[in-house]
Amino acid sequence: TVMKLLKIFFILLLLTNNLHADNNYFNDGLKLYKNKKYEKAKFKFEQDIVFNPKNEKSYLYLSKIFNYQKKIEFEEQNLNTVLLINPKNEEATFNLAKLKLEKSDFKSSKKLIEKLLSFCKNYCQKSESLKTEIKKSLKK
Repeated sequence: TVMKLLKIFFILLLLTNNLHADNNYFNDGLKLYKNKKYEKAKFKFEQDIVFNPKNEKSYLYLSKIFNYQKKIEFEEQNLNTVLLINPKNEEATFNLAKLKLEKSDFKSSKKLIEKLLSFCKNYCQKSESLKTEIKKSLKK
């Protein structure tokens, strides 16, 4: 029985250490992102996703990195993932609407902005100006 207790203790110890490490991937990625070390930050956010597949923030920051790198398809994939996890993520909805507008997908962009305006708290003003921009684009 002492061996069983020791095994359980070591398993719990390993799990605790892994959980602690998991929490640091996102924070490490955020520090790297703020210091404009995008490739290293991307790796940390991807590591975080392995351990925390529902962490919308890691997907959001990956989308920002892909935006910076002009990798539009990957940016869009990550924004869509954020919205699958949290359909009311204002920043992801706004950024996806902007991306759709840049791709001349006016209908999708308009839908996203209207959806965002129904629940926005922080992106209301930006959303209204994007809505105006979409209307102008639709008239052309």
